[in-house]
This record gives sequence, structure tokens and C-alpha cells, in this order.
Amino acid sequence: MVVLAALMVWAVLAQRSAVSGLLGPDQLTVLDSAVAVIALALVPFLWSRHPVAVVLGLTVLAAVSPVATPAATAGTLQVARWFPLRTAVLVAVAGVAAHAVQALWRPTALPWGWWLLCDVAVHAALLGWGAFWQARAQVLRDLRERARRAETDRGRALTEARAAERNRIAAEMHDALGHRLSLLAATAGAVEFRPDAPSEQLAAAAGRIRTGAADALEDLRQLVRLLRDGSDRLAPPPTLADIRGLVDAARSVGTAVDLDLDLPDGPDGDGAPPAVATAAYRVVQEGLTNARRHAPGAAVRVAVTTRVDEVLVTVADDGPARPESGTPGTGLVGLRERVELLGGTLDAGRSPTGFLLDVRIPWR
Repeated sequence: MVVLAALMVWAVLAQRSAVSGLLGPDQLTVLDSAVAVIALALVPFLWSRHPVAVVLGLTVLAAVSPVATPAATAGTLQVARWFPLRTAVLVAVAGVAAHAVQALWRPTALPWGWWLLCDVAVHAALLGWGAFWQARAQVLRDLRERARRAETDRGRALTEARAAERNRIAAEMHDALGHRLSLLAATAGAVEFRPDAPSEQLAAAAGRIRTGAADALEDLRQLVRLLRDGSDRLAPPPTLADIRGLVDAARSVGTAVDLDLDLPDGPDGDGAPPAVATAAYRVVQEGLTNARRHAPGAAVRVAVTTRVDEVLVTVADDGPARPESGTPGTGLVGLRERVELLGGTLDAGRSPTGFLLDVRIPWR
């Protein structure tokens, strides 16, 4: 406002020496002063709801007196900055026409043709400057919006990662601790119902309970350390060869288990991918745990067959029919998710002779 007021005062003083065929010097001074006051009063309305109408009003004043040219120029730039290009071009054309009319009856330092050419060049520059500002503002808005979306996506990804890690730890606790605790419960139950067993058997059972409790405690400590600071990893992933240990542990608590284990590439099963081997191990582990829980004393048959492109795992028992539960356990649910993530299939349900857990896991 101060700059525009100074320019208008300078224009009024400069026009005092101008000669016009229509008005005298004093009349020109009065006219220019009135136009200056009106134009300066209209400038704040460039930031109102209808700035285009205000600019057109300033353009009309510019046709009357060059004193309104600074305000009309600022208005054209304002429209070019905030409005679509079509609207800005129309306003610029009106400004060029107004200044052409002004030059027809007010003296200028240039011939009318050159004056018109300079006027067109100035308004074209105003359009370009305003379009540049508008594009820059849009780019900044897009960048801010993209940054906000990135921040939101990062927070969502962090939340999902935390949930996935909690689910992974919960599955590890269920698979590892659940299996070990079921072995402890089975061994303790055998001791409870056979207190008259030979002392050697009781001592062996007590040793298995002590060893199982120590292993479960170590698994729990690893999980607690992982939850506390995340610096420790979980236990190394099991292999297909570790299935023998599961079967031996089940046999040690009195479960009759028949094992048919076909390992690839030698007795250690090193040829199986780690994810496939872990999934097969968890299937056998869950099957043995469920057999002890739901069909104690039943015979269990475990078969693990490896092929060129897949692993087949079957855990079957000859126990009685199990009651249907409205809420499935988390063991089979997590097991199904693990298998399906590898592209495999899991079928669990009653068979003619008992309960059957049948899994196929393809090799990647």
C-alpha cells in the first residue's frame, strides 16, 4: 500500500506538466487525485471474494488516468497468481485495452503503436509471473501433501510391523512353549497316576520334567529379551531333521508315535528351504500337541515325504471323536496362515480312524 501510494503521488505530480487537449493542468490534477484516492481505496479489495471485479474497476480507472496504472498492474498480477489462465488472460486483455484508450487522450513518451506493444509485453510478463507463482504454490502444496501421506503411511507401516512382530512372537510362544508345557503336563500326569512306579522310572520322569522346564524357561527368556530391546533373535529355525527330536520327546512321555521321515539330500535334510522346513516342523509339533491334549493315549502316525517340488506332512491319530468348539484354537489358525503364506494347503478334521492333519507345502 505504501509503495502504491508513493507511485500514485509521483504520477499525480508528473501529470501536472502534461498537456491535454481536453482538460487543463488544474483539471488534470483534480482528476488524477480523485482517481488515485479511489484506486488506493480499491486495492485492499483485491483479497476479497470478488477480486476480478475489483481489477476490472481498476482497469477502467487506468483508462481514465495513468495514476491508476500501478494498482491495475498489481491487480492483474494478483488474478494471474490465483485464478485460472483463461480468467487471467481476459483480465490482461482488458488491461491492454484500457491502457490503449489512456494513450489516445493522455500524452505518452512513445508513439501509440510502440506504447501498445510495450503494454502487451508488460501484461504478458504479468501473466507469466503469476502463472509461475501459481505453479510453484501448487508444487509446494503437492509436496506438503505427499509428505503428510508419507508420514501417515510410515506410521501405518510401523503399526503393521509391530502387529506382525507381536503375532510372530505369539506364534513362537504358542509353538515352542505350548509344546514343551504339554510334554511337562503329560509327564507330570504319568507320575501322578503311577506313584507306585519303580524309582528308576520316577527319577527319569522327574529328569524329563526338570529338563523340559529348563528348556521352556530358556525359550521364555529369549522371548522376553526380544520384547524388551529387540537385540536378540529367536532360536534358530528348526530343520526337517529336528522332527526326530519332537517324536522322541513325545515317546518319552508315553505317546506311541510311528515316524516315517523321508529327508532330502542326506540325513540332515539340508536341501529343504528354511521356511518350508520350519513350517513342516511346526505342523508335526502342533499335531503331536493336539493329540496329547485331545486324545491322550492314542497312537499317532507322523509321515513327512519330500518331493522335487513339495513337502507332504501327515499327522494322524486313532483317538475318539473330539467335540466341536465354536471358537477354533490359535494353533491351527496360525499354522494355516504359515502354510498358506508359502502357497501350501492345510486340511484338518476327522478321518475314519481318528483325527487327521494333512499339509502340502510347495518348494519355492
